[in-house]
Amino acid sequence: MNYCTQCGAKVELRIPEGDSHLRHVCPQCGEIHYLNPKLIIGCIAEWQDRILLCRRAIEPRYGLWTLPAGFMENGESTVEAALRETFEEACARVRIEQLFALVNIPHISQVHLFYRGQMLDADFGAGEESLETMLFTESQIPWDELAFSSVALCLEAYFSDRRAGNFEFHETALPPP
Repeated sequence: MNYCTQCGAKVELRIPEGDSHLRHVCPQCGEIHYLNPKLIIGCIAEWQDRILLCRRAIEPRYGLWTLPAGFMENGESTVEAALRETFEEACARVRIEQLFALVNIPHISQVHLFYRGQMLDADFGAGEESLETMLFTESQIPWDELAFSSVALCLEAYFSDRRAGNFEFHETALPPP
């Protein structure tokens, strides 16, 4: 961040009084600009014994497979974000079942949340950010072509829980590369 969004003056990086973190502070108007982690919200969209994956049509990781997921928008809940992202990326409508996984990624200031959801019907397709979408059984998952570690961890936990017959909540953190 270079300039204050309140008055346009050049900001300084410093620790404000009463704080413990470096922040962008405007020396002109005193505005403190907080930069916080981004929330990525996704859905394990289930249809019978298969999972819906999307092949990415955008960077990063163009051409690789992922769960339908993306940045949460202001003014929406995490469930609303999961529903929207699943529809935008895979043209699929789902009923959210439960929050399934939380993956902290501190080195890139992101938190990934994944819900389990049941597809309402077998209608799906590639949205604007997907090259294609496809339903996969566990044995068909293209593990070597998954776009993100968080998605791989989520799917591993999902299939493990499914084999055990009990879905639990999973939380983990990814170390820096």
